[in-house]
Amino acid sequence: MTIVRWRGLNDLEALRKEMDQVFSSFMQGPSEANEETSTSWFPMVDIYETDEQYVIKAELAGMNKEDVKINISENNLTLKGEKKETEIKESNTRFHRRERVYGNFQRTFSLPYHVDPQKVSAEYKDGLLSIILPKKEEVKPKEIQISVG
Repeated sequence: MTIVRWRGLNDLEALRKEMDQVFSSFMQGPSEANEETSTSWFPMVDIYETDEQYVIKAELAGMNKEDVKINISENNLTLKGEKKETEIKESNTRFHRRERVYGNFQRTFSLPYHVDPQKVSAEYKDGLLSIILPKKEEVKPKEIQISVG
């Protein structure tokens, strides 16, 4: 067991400052951020499984399919791309609120060993990217017929 010396009010003051920073950054929100600051972001995804496959659905509204890349390496699937700002920036434009984010993103997902990487497919429609990850035949559930003897 290690004995740690408590520094009383110094420890409490340091904790208070850390909590202030956390709440300050949380309350600031994107609309108050400097528009020249690059914002990191990542698309929201749903991942689900059926007997036949896994499916990843990613929200990529406002993006073209050419701006998105999907790579599979070993047991990882990487989704990366760039959401480009399409509005014209004029010098006299002043934002009153700015919540949409732009810039590069990258997300990596670990794949189960029984995904067949040779049969992975993707479809992009109406701002929704669907990645289909079929399972290998040997792991798909099989129904065994019972014979009467």
